[in-house]
Amino acid sequence: MIWTDGACKGNPGPGGWAAIVVPPAESGEEPRELSGGDPATTNNRMEYTAALEALRALPAGSTVCIVTDSQLMLNSMTQWIAGWKRKGWKTASGQPVKNQDLVMALDEEIGRHAQVRWHWVRGHETGDEHAHKAYNDRADRLAVAAAADAALA
Repeated sequence: MIWTDGACKGNPGPGGWAAIVVPPAESGEEPRELSGGDPATTNNRMEYTAALEALRALPAGSTVCIVTDSQLMLNSMTQWIAGWKRKGWKTASGQPVKNQDLVMALDEEIGRHAQVRWHWVRGHETGDEHAHKAYNDRADRLAVAAAADAALA
């Protein structure tokens, strides 16, 4: 599984992205944390970048589930992308798809893997009953730290 998040100090503003790649328990491998930032970006760009960089870090042919707290990310990748491609990367209203460069790069990267599934979780849930809380919170902290670093750049 891959847990992703994006953050922005202002929107637009300095932003950060993070991904935690959690290998199957039987692999014996430790989770890998990836993060980075951009001094002038948007939260949505950082959400897309987190998933893109995580997929790039995996070997070709991987089967993975990406967990996101972004409805935009989930809907972009599971509902809207097929129509955007059919319409030449235009939305239903005929406008160019926002962040098209990243969406196209994600589409290409997804094609490199055996299977990529998407799962949405409510961000920043509280309570122990939410198994995703630790990874979701960690990805958020990494993205916020990367945004703070980008603000200093």
